[in-house]
Amino acid sequence: MLYRVLPSSLYLAAYFMVAGALVSQAELSSTPLKELLSVQTGVQTLLTKVRPAVVAIRTHDGTASGVIINAEGLILTAAHVAEKPGREMRVVLDDGKVVKAVTLGLDKTTDAALMQLHDTDKAWPHVKLSREVVKALPGSWCFALGHPGGFDKERGVVLRVGKIIRQTANSLQTDCVLMGGDSGGPLFNLKGEVIGIHSQIWEQRDHNMHVSMAPFLRSWDEMKSSLVIRVWGTGSGGYLGAAIDVNAAGKVEVLEVLEGSPAQKAGLIAGDVVEALETQPVSSASQFSNAVRVRPAGDEILLKVLRDQATRELRVKLASRPKEDEG
Repeated sequence: MLYRVLPSSLYLAAYFMVAGALVSQAELSSTPLKELLSVQTGVQTLLTKVRPAVVAIRTHDGTASGVIINAEGLILTAAHVAEKPGREMRVVLDDGKVVKAVTLGLDKTTDAALMQLHDTDKAWPHVKLSREVVKALPGSWCFALGHPGGFDKERGVVLRVGKIIRQTANSLQTDCVLMGGDSGGPLFNLKGEVIGIHSQIWEQRDHNMHVSMAPFLRSWDEMKSSLVIRVWGTGSGGYLGAAIDVNAAGKVEVLEVLEGSPAQKAGLIAGDVVEALETQPVSSASQFSNAVRVRPAGDEILLKVLRDQATRELRVKLASRPKEDEG
């Protein structure tokens, strides 16, 4: 029953079987029933909306998965699925129809890749991806979709519900149970946004890794241009131009602002304490740096900083990252 998409009339019972299989008994018993019912309702509603965008991908040695993220037929998948730019692929849609696609660019350092369906004039079913990478925090509920073992029209796409265990600069770790054939499939938050792409599948259920949206957003233009990225950090990620660290009070403080940088132009100065980026509180230096890097050059961000015991708001237009600067 774990691998079958069921009618809504049977979904209530099925969901708790899935939840019991995917969440430890200790955690399940400590989770309020109200929360479980809320998660169930959310996932049940979202499944019907997002499943038409989840595809199976036929590779030379098996099958994998992917997800369509715009009406023109752009697909997110894993780099080890795409392998290289320019490969002709066969993609199986939710209704079993087989269509053609071509691989675009990929990031070999993080396992991110793009594909393009041939018919760009068709209005393809698609889902949104999350640009708020820092909000995919440990403890957050999520659900994984894919085609383990290959496409099965009778069974349909396979749903696994779980939680995020760990977040790094480029990846997410969850306890969603994955199998062969899931690689390249989407991980969703409870808004129905893609927050990850299935990458490393392990026998232990809590060792499954997903590429976060950070590498995709950072290197979007490069991958759409069919480039292969082999060095971590390469791409069109936003550049602020400020050195930061955690001060003695545990707050993220600006140590230095580089001459001519977006930070200087916006009025950021050494000694400012960064309280929030947009609506997201800043809790660590790495969280703040990652939140900046996943935004493309040209994006405008709102920073809330504490200066002279008063909170100020600064709007910063991010620039392209200088090649020899890591700030």
